[in-house]
This record gives sequence, structure tokens and C-alpha cells, in this order.
Amino acid sequence: MTAYKTLTEAAAALRSGQVTSVELVQQAIDIADDQDAELGIFLKRFNQTALDQAAAADARWAAGDQVGALHGIPIGIKDIISTSEAPSTAQSLVLDQAWSDGDAVVVQRLRAAGAIIVGKLTTMEYAIGSPDPAKPFPIPRNPWDPDRWTGGSSSGSGSSVSTGAVLGALGTDTGGSIRIPAAFCGITGLMPTFGRVPKSGCVPLGYSLDHIGPMARSARDCAVMLEVLAGHHPSDPNVATDPVDDYLTGLTGDLTGIRIGADRLDRIGGAHEDPALAAVWTDALAALRDRGAEVVDIELPYYREMAAADMVIMLSEALAYHLPDFQTRWEDYFEATRMTVGAGMFYTAADYVQAQRARRVGVKAVTATLRDVDLIITPTAAGGATPLSETGAIGKDLTEGDGGGIYTGYWDSTGNPVLSLPMGFTDDGLPLGLQIAGRPFEEALVLKAGDAFQQQTDHHLRLPDRVRSFFSTPQVDPVLSRPAGRPRVGTAVAAGRR
Repeated sequence: MTAYKTLTEAAAALRSGQVTSVELVQQAIDIADDQDAELGIFLKRFNQTALDQAAAADARWAAGDQVGALHGIPIGIKDIISTSEAPSTAQSLVLDQAWSDGDAVVVQRLRAAGAIIVGKLTTMEYAIGSPDPAKPFPIPRNPWDPDRWTGGSSSGSGSSVSTGAVLGALGTDTGGSIRIPAAFCGITGLMPTFGRVPKSGCVPLGYSLDHIGPMARSARDCAVMLEVLAGHHPSDPNVATDPVDDYLTGLTGDLTGIRIGADRLDRIGGAHEDPALAAVWTDALAALRDRGAEVVDIELPYYREMAAADMVIMLSEALAYHLPDFQTRWEDYFEATRMTVGAGMFYTAADYVQAQRARRVGVKAVTATLRDVDLIITPTAAGGATPLSETGAIGKDLTEGDGGGIYTGYWDSTGNPVLSLPMGFTDDGLPLGLQIAGRPFEEALVLKAGDAFQQQTDHHLRLPDRVRSFFSTPQVDPVLSRPAGRPRVGTAVAAGRR
């Protein structure tokens, strides 16, 4: 059987009768069987439950029942998001297993759209820090080079999509935890606008910064998932009431009339910049221009201040959450969690207030910049995936404000929607990521630009050598069209939740 690279290819093949959900799920299981032990992708796998659900999905399709956009598609869930199959652990010895109770809102929405939940994916402990070999959890390894890290904290979400062990995954982002593993693993990940997707049923890291978003092979895949995930829910006091856009219709590949501001940020991360980045960046700008965009140089306002504000706010809010357990279960935490969250002890209440004030100034400045341009692009990071031997320094880099050449935290401070997608490779064959940021709640334009870039390039379709044998080119239309006579994505369940 053919393994499908993208969610939209698989969905089109399923609707045309070329594949069944059982076959899609079995292929995902086969890839996981082959890859999981070395790469540390899953914390829990639900093989038999997933196959049973896939058989039920095939029966519904055969009966002509109305189905959702993710009908029969294998999806993985980061293990800080609650599912009914098993308690969430946040990959920690500390979290009370009674914390999670049933499906988080986003998981409910995935199931309502027909998704098959195949397992819980590895994360960094409580969505922060770096791996700890002394703890009884898998060490996430990068499919492109197992001696390197996947990035965090949505580590298994990145590697599962990169290998094909799932066709889509949920990640979370507070300082870059969707976009860093997306960049390091050569996939696409979207951090939606703060409040675009409800966070109920997700273990918090920074209450005023956390996002849940889709991770998949392509921008088009992320658009399909976002239509399912987005929308108001009364359980989350921070979720917006803005209507959910039609994210698929605008994916035309044409960027004519779109003005994009570009900032390579080499003044920030020059010491970390990979030698290949300059040429890859130049080619990425050319690809966007070839699709009709006007690309102009800009400089992101208050970059260092906003990146620092994200760190002060995140660590202060995380410390407030973890302080009681820090006082009684210090040794049970990962070393990097202790080092990183523990740094919040050195911030005062005045520091936190000042960071929030700086954040407001930065948001105003970014808003002004986005009056002159429609989108802003930067690299996701200055280089490829970090060697696992160096991950112990990640917390130190972040708390000192250097960031290790990672360019993500700025946008968590602003709350704008940002997409990371592959834009090329280092000389060692490691993926490099491009960030596309837009105005609040303009995910449709961000995804339009990402999809246009991916129609111009094929970086997102490149596979790690270790999984190429599972894949061949499917003979299906890769553009997901909604089934004739059936409602827009999520319509069947949307009326009760928007």
C-alpha cells in the first residue's frame, strides 16, 4: 500500500476509494513500529482502539453518512492535552494522573470531524526545557539525524509527522514549541492567534501565552485542521468569539498584491547562523516573489525586549503554577525544568509587571508595522536541529536572553498567528524553517502565503532517509475538496460551539 505524505492527499484518496481508514491507520502503526523505539515519538499508543475506530469510520463512509474533514485520518496528541483513552502525564513524574478527565475541547472537535486518535506524543516535561536521560521517559530524537533533538516542546508531534507515524498532530506553543520542532523536523506548524483555539483540557505553562495549534506536512493540511479546531468555547475564558474563517478557499497559490516584510534577524543570532542560511533565505524570498508577492526589508521593532518579555512572563507564570510541587518534589522534576522554571525565582513582581508593559508597547509597534505590510517573515531559527549533546545548554541560553538563535518567543509575546514551514536545508541535510506572521485572526492570509510557497517549492515533501521506503507518489489530487453536497468543514458540529 502507498503511504501518503500529506493529510490532504490521504483524505482525497480515502474519498476516491483508493484507500480505507483501516489501511491509513495500519500504515501509521507500521511506521511507528519501525521508528518509535529509536526516535521516542510516543508515550502511549492506542493501536487496537484506533483500528476499531477506523473500521467504524469506513463503515460510516460506505453507508453514505455525513462525515467531517478529518474522517478516518490518523492524528496524534501532545501529552499535555487530555484524551479519554489514557491519563495525560505531561511527560513528568509530578503531574497528578487524576488531572485529566476525558477529552479536551480540541480533541472533542477532532473526533467530531472524524479523526482517529492513534496515541499520545512525547513532549518536554510540562512543555518546557530539554530531555533528561535520568528520567523514565523516551528521549525524542530527530528523524533527520537521531543524534540531534527534535526541538521542543512538541517533540513527538514534530517527529511523528516527519516520519508519517501520524498525518497530523496537535502541538502547543508558549515560546516556540510548535514552530521549533516544525523547523527542526522539516514539517509545517501553525501557532494560531492567542485565543483562536480553546485551551481547556491542556496543562498550562504560561496562562497569558499558551496556544494550541496544528502540526502537519503542509500549510494546506494545517488549514484543514484549523477549521476544525478554531472557534469559541465557554470553558476557556481567553478564547475569542471572532467567527472562524474559511481557510481553504483562499489557497490559490497567488500572492499578487500581498506586501511582505522580511527580517533575517542575523543581527540577533549571527553567532548561531548556519552557513547555508543566507542562500536559503534568498531563495525563499525569490519563491515568494515568483508567486506575486512584493517583498521588502524591514526590522522587527523591539525584538530583544519582546523576546525577553516572553521569557519573563512565561517563567513567572510557570513558577506560580509549579511552586508548591517545587517545594515538595524538586528531585522528581527534569533537571532542565528545574533550571529553566526555577530561574523564575529571580524575577520580581515588578519584573513581571514591567514585562507585561513592554509587551503592550511591542504589540502596538508590531500593529503599526503590519499597517505597512500584510505579512512578516523571518527564519524560525538560525540553524538546524540542536545536537542532543548540547541540549543541556538550552535553558541557559533562553534565560540569558540569547535564545540560541531561536526566533520564536517574540511572537508569543504579541500573540499574532505564525506559521513555520521548511524553506531549505543545511549543508548537512538538516531542515531550516521559515516563519510567516500575520495580523491577529488573519490566519487565512498566513496560510495562503504558506501554501503558495509550498506550491512553488517542495521542501515540505522531502523525507528523512530512514522512512523513504514507506512512501511512493500517490496518484490522487493533493488538493482536498469538500465532498459534494456536504457541509463546510466542521459545520455539522459548529452550530453548537461557535
